[in-house]
Amino acid sequence: MKAAVVPAVSSTWQVKDVPQPQLESNQVLVKMHASGICYTDVHQTLGNFPGTFPRILGHEPVGEIVAVAPDVTTRKVGDRVGSAWIQSTCGRCEWCLRGRRMFCPYMRGTGVQTQGGHAEFMPMNADATFLIPDKVSYEQAAPIFCAGYTVYGGLRWADPKPHERVAVVGIGGLGHLAVQYAKAAGFETIAVSHSPDKDKMIRELGADAVVRDGKGLAEAGGADVILSTSNSTKAMMDSIQGLRPDGRLVTMGADVEPFSISLGDLISKRIRIIGSQQNGPEYLYEALDFVAQGKVKTIVETYPLSNAAKAYERVADGKARFRAVLTM
Repeated sequence: MKAAVVPAVSSTWQVKDVPQPQLESNQVLVKMHASGICYTDVHQTLGNFPGTFPRILGHEPVGEIVAVAPDVTTRKVGDRVGSAWIQSTCGRCEWCLRGRRMFCPYMRGTGVQTQGGHAEFMPMNADATFLIPDKVSYEQAAPIFCAGYTVYGGLRWADPKPHERVAVVGIGGLGHLAVQYAKAAGFETIAVSHSPDKDKMIRELGADAVVRDGKGLAEAGGADVILSTSNSTKAMMDSIQGLRPDGRLVTMGADVEPFSISLGDLISKRIRIIGSQQNGPEYLYEALDFVAQGKVKTIVETYPLSNAAKAYERVADGKARFRAVLTM
């Protein structure tokens, strides 16, 4: 099969012929139709996150099941499925038994310890697959399995109350979805964007206001929940100026720079800094359902698998508007 392979740290992606994967117990073989490129793919390519090389990345994989292992009973050939960050866990540790599989020390991640979706075929653990609603296309579904799932999970984890205001920092691959999810959930939503050229589009996504930074957010009345989707630690810290008392900053973007905060702000305003990932399968169900209802739409650039290197460079350079998706 063809696959986009990262040969070594910081190397150019190469589309090569590699052996087609063989099914193991509890797996299904998925003919890939779309695979989103996440900025995490950039971190992985640069060696900022652990992983061996050569490797096939891609943790927003969606497609059609073409084969199932004999012991699989919950999925069948023809099912439209995707898989998120967690591919498998041990099932025996405290965190697995408590239903918090994302903390399992033996977790195997999609595109990390296992083959990712930037290929013509991908083996997935059957219990790691999620059925895609009929009304959602593969190109629309792929970014929901990381970007959409992550921001919606962060919004739900912050537990916003009626009448609270939500701000989104960074209107990119994650942020353009976060604005839509916050509005679809019924909250007044403010976008924090440094790019005036995006203002018209941001308002079309549903933002009630657009500000440039944390000071501007404070002047606009502040926010009770800030969803930080930016990859800039500086932007995350700056946004705290606009966090209201008892507010929650939810960090979802990743940066190698350390994060610091004034203890005065932390104590006097009783604010909370919350780390968040995808959090639970119920949030993925709801995230996909909002797309099926037409309340959330991913804005994507599509590229054939043969142009994977170009698509990666668009993401790495911050030029993709807003999610690059490989199609097969």
